[in-house]
Amino acid sequence: MPLSTTTVPSSPLVPSALQRSPLPKPNAVRLATQADQKQLTAALVLAFADDPIMRWMYPDSHQYLTHFPAFVQAFGGRAFEQQTVYAASGHAGAAFWLPPGVEVDAEALIELFQHSVSEALLGDLFAVLEQMDHYHIHQPHWYLSLLAIEPMHQRKGYGSALMGEILARCDRDRLPVYVESSKPDNIPFYQRHGFELLGTIEAGTSPPLFPMLRPPQ
Repeated sequence: MPLSTTTVPSSPLVPSALQRSPLPKPNAVRLATQADQKQLTAALVLAFADDPIMRWMYPDSHQYLTHFPAFVQAFGGRAFEQQTVYAASGHAGAAFWLPPGVEVDAEALIELFQHSVSEALLGDLFAVLEQMDHYHIHQPHWYLSLLAIEPMHQRKGYGSALMGEILARCDRDRLPVYVESSKPDNIPFYQRHGFELLGTIEAGTSPPLFPMLRPPQ
């Protein structure tokens, strides 16, 4: 793991400007803008390539690469409108936050699913969506719709850093945070940040999805 004080060794093969430039801090994050959207979507495409739910919906690689960017836009794009997307250094990953009163673009999401997901899976998928709505709290809250780090940059502290600002704001404002974890291995990560497991969402052939709630700390 590179340290913030590490510099590139002097070498005739390394430009002098790079020799003097320290590597970025591994947990550096910033507020993203619309100009970052393409790069962050690309990072999420890499990060979700082995996601159980996404690859259940889009098992064919071409199908996944074709339609997943539209899913990101429908499920988290409104966070760009609210200026509540946080980006990891070098577009290594992002957290898409929806503030109280802002929801995913359900109409665009349903339209996307209807023309991009296999008809054989649609019944189970819509049953999953119904369960998601059941667990999703309806009191004022922040929703972490998407959080992902591309594989080569994982385990460097980006995930925690991407949540820090909004979690602190929620604690100040006494607001809860809601998230669905699509991987069982990520549950302990969220629990370390104060999230509590609410149950399991699963329908037919779908992989399990785990709704989690974080009360203000």
